Amino acid sequence: MGGLRLAARAFCRAVFSGSLNRGVSKERIIENMPAISKNSVNYLTVDEAAAGQRLDNFLIRLLKGVPKSHIHRIIRGGEVRVNKKRAAADSRLAAGDEVRIPPLRVAQKDETVQAAVPPREFEIVFEDEHLLVVDKPSGVAVHGGSGVSFGVIEQLRRARPQARYLELVHRLDKDTSGLLVVAKRRSALVKLHEAWRNDRPKKVYLALGVGAWPQGVRQVRLPLFKYTGAAGEKMVRVSEDGQSAHTLFRVLERFGGEPLHMAGLSALSLMEATLRTGRTHQIRVHMQSQNCPIAGDERYGDYTANRRLKKLGLKRMFLHAHRLEIEHPASGETLALTAPLPADLQQVLDGLRQGAAADTDKEAT
Repeated sequence: MGGLRLAARAFCRAVFSGSLNRGVSKERIIENMPAISKNSVNYLTVDEAAAGQRLDNFLIRLLKGVPKSHIHRIIRGGEVRVNKKRAAADSRLAAGDEVRIPPLRVAQKDETVQAAVPPREFEIVFEDEHLLVVDKPSGVAVHGGSGVSFGVIEQLRRARPQARYLELVHRLDKDTSGLLVVAKRRSALVKLHEAWRNDRPKKVYLALGVGAWPQGVRQVRLPLFKYTGAAGEKMVRVSEDGQSAHTLFRVLERFGGEPLHMAGLSALSLMEATLRTGRTHQIRVHMQSQNCPIAGDERYGDYTANRRLKKLGLKRMFLHAHRLEIEHPASGETLALTAPLPADLQQVLDGLRQGAAADTDKEAT
């Protein structure tokens, strides 16, 4: 029995220090570990990819199937040790640290659920060994949760089983398309998170507003307050009790005339929105505050107008993360990235322009 325990201990150390299964993700490593039973203690050596993580997050990521409450309980009880000493949940791990995990019963992954996550690659805008930037399509969540089984990050991990590290740097709403940044190293994630917290990246969106954008309004500075709606959905409203929020706006194109009037719409405004802060639903609520909500926005938009816009071919919210300027986390150089409008949104604009041209020709005759 003692020999078996020593062998298991050596195996775990080899796996988590990278001497076995190099290039295999942590998720795959967990699947290939010897079964964790009530009668065994596991010793894991922290590698460079995991260095800097909180102890609780490290364990939550590795011990799939173990409730977070149980993980925090064994940490508080001193059953988890780092370098043979008790450690707090928020302790930061360093490369080479030895983590002792007490006997646990890890729930086996539901293979049916795993198989339900289809591997998928997304259109790549930029990629190197530090980060990946993809053009996320509308209708795909960035991650699973809140009734969503999986999202971009889960599909990427399934499509790239050899990837050692893939983590979201920021989020986009499910119905928003465009540039999404994924870190491929923890060092990159830490630096990019710092940049996002300090609102350093330049984030430019394209949005189609329902109505005429007010003349002379080039920025909106209104605080935003998050709350839970009647159906349990996440909502945001303008409130002095909220967080400060600042968006720059520029009118790119205005649409009006008889074709729109015939469809029951008075005007539409193609807007460029640049985020100076990054609050939840910021552009959506700031445009709503100017009586020019985003076309197709089912949460903050105009229900009647959205129904009429569907007849013009708009089947989704017209919001697209178009341009992004960020400092590369390793080299420090500025990356200027662009994702063109998706075909469905471009087709809507083309139709509006054709209608405007036809209306102009009619007036000329």
